Amino acid sequence: MPFKTVDELRSACLDLPAGDDDAAKAAAARQDTLTKPQGSLGRMEAVAIWLARWQGREMPRLDRTKIIVFAGNHGVTAQGVSAFPAEVTVQMVANFAHGGAAINQLARLAGAELDVIPLDLDRPTGDFTETEAMDEAAFLDAVSTGYDAVGNDLDLLCLGEMGIGNTTPAAAISAALFGGGAQAWTGRGTGVDDAGLLRKVKAIEAGLKRHATALSDPLAVAAALGGRELAAIFGAVLAARRHNVPVLLDGFVCTAAAAPLARLHPQGLAHTLAGHVSAESGHRRLLEALELAPLLDLNMRLGEGSGAAVALNIVRAALACHAHMASFAEAGVSGKED
Repeated sequence: MPFKTVDELRSACLDLPAGDDDAAKAAAARQDTLTKPQGSLGRMEAVAIWLARWQGREMPRLDRTKIIVFAGNHGVTAQGVSAFPAEVTVQMVANFAHGGAAINQLARLAGAELDVIPLDLDRPTGDFTETEAMDEAAFLDAVSTGYDAVGNDLDLLCLGEMGIGNTTPAAAISAALFGGGAQAWTGRGTGVDDAGLLRKVKAIEAGLKRHATALSDPLAVAAALGGRELAAIFGAVLAARRHNVPVLLDGFVCTAAAAPLARLHPQGLAHTLAGHVSAESGHRRLLEALELAPLLDLNMRLGEGSGAAVALNIVRAALACHAHMASFAEAGVSGKED
């Protein structure tokens, strides 16, 4: 277990390695020699340079890419915040195992290994309207599970989640970290009706009120209002940073899970890109607060890491151009006249 105390975890969050400036500069210089007007591939050029910075090499690679989906259940579903029952989490994990979910198809298409890690699905977190979602031991255990799931041999990591009701803790964490009140962050998740949406807002308001004393500490927020799969995502994002592995984040829940690291360290999420902006109403607002520009906007709201998996294909396209285009000199093409 990497983290035995919250102080150990906090120390790891405050001591983060920086990216490799030399590798990024070399990659940028290469981009300027390729047979295209400078900047004409837009963000694809920036993506290639981002890969170089966090992999620490001018010529990045994507030989070993992985998608990790963490799954958890939530006590706050007792407040009627989801259109689906909690047992769907277990059923969907079984569907992942049998290859029947969207993420199975998208992982195969993107050439990524898929890991699905369930976290105590038979033991939901506490209902945060009545108690903390996780005590210190449960929080650290979940964070450590996520941390241990990320090896230092990966070229890129995509993160996702499965957990009925988990847009509620995602909205609660977002409101706690960035203010604005429950209603500003709360969407329909799996498709709740107006009455269900009102129950979500009231549950989040109750959670923010009950745990008001924790709101100044991002780690306390993640424990009191979050969930095991969110804590595991946090741990995985932290591990990736410490192993120099670039990360593609998925949707609202995944981004909210990572957000405490940005509140603890001003460059905490510099090694991440937002794979997409989801249709869940709070996600665009959260990405703006974190200054993360999404690669895709496809009106998706599935979770499972699906948006990050689709975005991985864009990253592969960016790397293909960076690695295999000819330079002006190699192609015998005249460069831009001064």
